[in-house]
Parts: sequence; structure tokens; C-alpha cells
Amino acid sequence: MSLDEKKIDSENVVERDSFDASDILNEELREPTKEEESLHRGLKARQISMIALGGAVGTGLIIGSGTALRRGGPLGLLLGYSFVGFVCYLVMVALGEMAAYLPHKRGFAGYATRFVDPALGFALGWNYLAKYLVVTPNNINAAGVVIQWWTTKVHIAVWMVVFIAFIFIINLLGVRVFGELEFWFSSIKVVALIGLLIMGIVVDLGGNPHHDRIGFRYWKAPNGPMGKYLIEQVHDTSLAIFLGFWATLTNALFAYMGTELIGVTVGEAENPRRNIPIAIRRTFFRILVFYVGGVFVIGLIVPSTHPDLFIATKSKAGAAASPFVVAIRLVGIKVLDHIINAAILIFVMSAANSDLYIGSRTLYGLAIEGKAPAIFKRVNRMGVPYPALILCTLFCGLVFLNVSASSGKVFGWFVNLVSTFGALTWMAILYSHIRFMKALEIQGKSRDDLPYKAPFQPWGSWFALGATALITFFKGFDTFMPWNTANFITSYIAVPLFFILWIAYKTSRRTKVIPLAKVDLITGLREIDEEEARYKAEDAARGPRNRLQTLWDSL
Repeated sequence: MSLDEKKIDSENVVERDSFDASDILNEELREPTKEEESLHRGLKARQISMIALGGAVGTGLIIGSGTALRRGGPLGLLLGYSFVGFVCYLVMVALGEMAAYLPHKRGFAGYATRFVDPALGFALGWNYLAKYLVVTPNNINAAGVVIQWWTTKVHIAVWMVVFIAFIFIINLLGVRVFGELEFWFSSIKVVALIGLLIMGIVVDLGGNPHHDRIGFRYWKAPNGPMGKYLIEQVHDTSLAIFLGFWATLTNALFAYMGTELIGVTVGEAENPRRNIPIAIRRTFFRILVFYVGGVFVIGLIVPSTHPDLFIATKSKAGAAASPFVVAIRLVGIKVLDHIINAAILIFVMSAANSDLYIGSRTLYGLAIEGKAPAIFKRVNRMGVPYPALILCTLFCGLVFLNVSASSGKVFGWFVNLVSTFGALTWMAILYSHIRFMKALEIQGKSRDDLPYKAPFQPWGSWFALGATALITFFKGFDTFMPWNTANFITSYIAVPLFFILWIAYKTSRRTKVIPLAKVDLITGLREIDEEEARYKAEDAARGPRNRLQTLWDSL
């Protein structure tokens, strides 16, 4: 059935006489009416794409890659980030297929509720919120690490207050202001990243004050291309090399977390059927270049044993630095290390800014579904869910843990929490997509008629689901060598919490997994189709545009 035919049938919502929780589901699928407070659709394709990039390219590459390089070596680092990058791509296209078909304002939790079970939607929504309640202070903590590289004279708590106030004010100004500011922040990030990649290649080929052509020297010495993680504990070189590679997968998983936030921005996207697929394609290529290209360059110009690399378990954070800064200082380039550090500060603050935005929108979506207190449905005249924004900002206070513990240790705890929360989110998205594809097939609808058809399906979603689950299960292996209670808890606490939320909602509301034949693929399509037709009419009314205008809109 084509989308045009679906318009005719859009009032014929699938009946659920045998579905015990039909009243719950129908209420959760209902979109806010015009009389209700709602978000504003004010994000353009270029802004959505940049917000996704700003939220994804941050501490995982710029700072956290130092830990991965120490553990996995240059080749292990490249292989780990490449593998998880492919898994990330499969998650993105799966999400894109659902989001382009039904771009509602409830994010991933809405798809889990609609295509699987309201209980899964509840658990996923709160899991994703928990991720952003943690990742926002994590990026602020990373900003503190950057500041401490310059000076430790000003107490780190002072900087934390300044950073928190900054991102709160930007988010309070409304989605249009936020979107435009984040577009320019992320544009600076893109330019800086391109500059860092070019600089790294030039330095590697001998364009440095020492005129020293490094080449693949650090792939050969001092430890070879692969790291030997925990060699003192396992006393087996081959096993240590494998553990080093596996450790890079965990770091890479954390680094790629955030690319999926496009699924949250659809609620405020203009013409989402057109803009969401565009943003997903662009985000993949940008992350492929920046992440895979970035870690390749890092492995060329920084030895994996260098003591100044940022390590998440370091007791002292003052000497910790980004691999790019370490590389500049190694070859004796003056001043540039300060410029790069300033760019890195913009990187992590841009990521924190995006994270606060996503956290507040996730909480708003839960409230709209009746899965969070009703107060969080409130928005101001600019469409900002301000009670949700205030609560998410208050959780930024977690960053003050670094007052009593080192920034490096706190960063490590946050990485453990965020990567597990994020992995659970990826798995729920993938399973929702698998159910979505099966429901289409059972109900006689072709994926060829969808606004965006994900490649490599259905095996792609199954492969990504299995790979993510495997990495998550074994991600805390090093907490046993030697035993580390804090790291073990932060590595795995998210898993039982997720299932507790799922089971508690299922038992209290008596929900069931929705039969594939009764999955609702119709409700809401008419509104989206009408919205798309209106945007097309407005675009046509503006008349033909010159190449410069077309290029600007495509950015």
C-alpha cells in the first residue's frame, strides 16, 4: 500500500479488541491537540544535521580516545572505532526508516510503545533520559579537564557553575535560537576537526619544526600496532592484545553515543519526511570521516605509551590532555596547542549544549505519554519545555563529584554509565525496527513505498542488535582484573534498572506485546502527510532560488 492509499485509510485505526492494554496504548499514541502546549517545528535540515554532529562528536573522540589508544594501540583503536562505526550506521538507518515514516514528537520511546509494547516504551524513555542526565555533566566534566590543562588556580567548581549556566540560558531561548547557535558551534567544530586531520597528516609526513617524517613509526614501536592491555594480570601476550582491542570497542561505543539523537529532533523538524533522511546520510559520512579518520591520524602521530594521554582512571587530571594536544607538543609547535585546546573546549560545550536539549525533550515526551509527571508537559511561548529543562539542568550538579574525586575517575564512571544506557537504547531501537519491518510484511505493506528505506535489512538490524548486546555484556571485563567495585557498578547498573522499569510497568499496567497483525501503522499519518504537503506548497510559493540559496539550504 502506498502512502497516498494510507491517507484514505488513516481513519481506520487498527482495532485491538484482544489487546488488554488498548486504552493505555491509544492514549500514548495520541498527539497533543492544538489547545495543548506543544513543541515548535523550527529546526531546519542543516540544524538537525549539525545538532546530531555536535552531540555525537565530542569527548569520545577528542579526549576519550587517549584511553582507547593506550589500551588498544593504534591498529586496535582504528579497528575498534571502525567496527562500532558500522554498527552505529546500521542503528541510524533503522531509526531513519521509522522516523521518516512517522516523525512524531515522542522519540524512540514512541516507536517502542507503538511497534512492540508500551512497557518497553516506558523503560526505553526513562533509560534514555537517564543517559542524558549523566552525559551532560560528563561533557561539563570534560570541559573542566580542558580548563585544568591551562590552570588549576581557579577552583574547578567555579568553572562548572559557569558552564552549566551557559548551556541552560542557550536552551531557554527557544528552539530557533538554540538551533542556530548550535549550528554555528558545530560548524566551528567541523572546521576545527578538518584542520586537525590535515594538521595530523602534515605533521606525520614531516611538516613539523623537527622536519621528522613519522610515518607509521608508532605502529612499530614501542609496543607495535596493538596494545597489550592488562598484560601484568593475564601474563599472556595474545590475550592481552585481544583484551586491548576489546577495550577499544567499549570506548568507541561511548564515542558514537549521540548519533541517534536525530530521533528526538524529529518532533521539532521542518518537513521531517525530507529532512530526516538527509540528516542521517550526512551525519554518517561526517562521523565516518571524523571518527575513523580522526583515530587513524591520532594513531600515527601519538605513541600509545605517552604519559600525558588522558586516561579515565588517572588519579591526577592536571597533566591529562587530548591526543591532538599531545601530538603538537611532541613535535614542538608553539602556541598551536593552546588554540587546539580552545577548540576542544568548544567541542565539549557544544556536546553538553545538545545533550541538555535532548534530555529536556526526552522528559517532555515521557510526560506527553503520561509516563512522567504532567508538569513536564508545560512549555513556554517559545516552545521550550522549561520544567523539564530545569530538572535536567539540576542533574548537571553530578559534575561536582570531581571536587572530591579526580576528574579522570569521574569521567571514567560517567563513560561506563553512558555507554550502557546508550547501548540499551540502540538495542531497543533496533528491536523496534525489526518489529516495524515484520508488521509491514504481515499487514501487506511494502517497504518500497516508505519515504526512506534502510539498506542491509533485515539482517542489518539483527547484526547490530547482536553486536551491541555482546559488547555491552562483556564491557566491564576489566573490573575483575583487579576487582573495582565502583567501575563494576557503573558498568552494569543500567541493565537491571532497565528491566526493573520494564517489568514494573508491564505488571502494574498489564500490558502485552502487540501482535504484529495489530501493530498500528496508520494513526497520525494524515497529519504528517498534510504537514508535508503544506511545506512543499510553501517551498513552491517561494519560487526558484539561485545556487547560493540552494547550497545554504543543503548545508
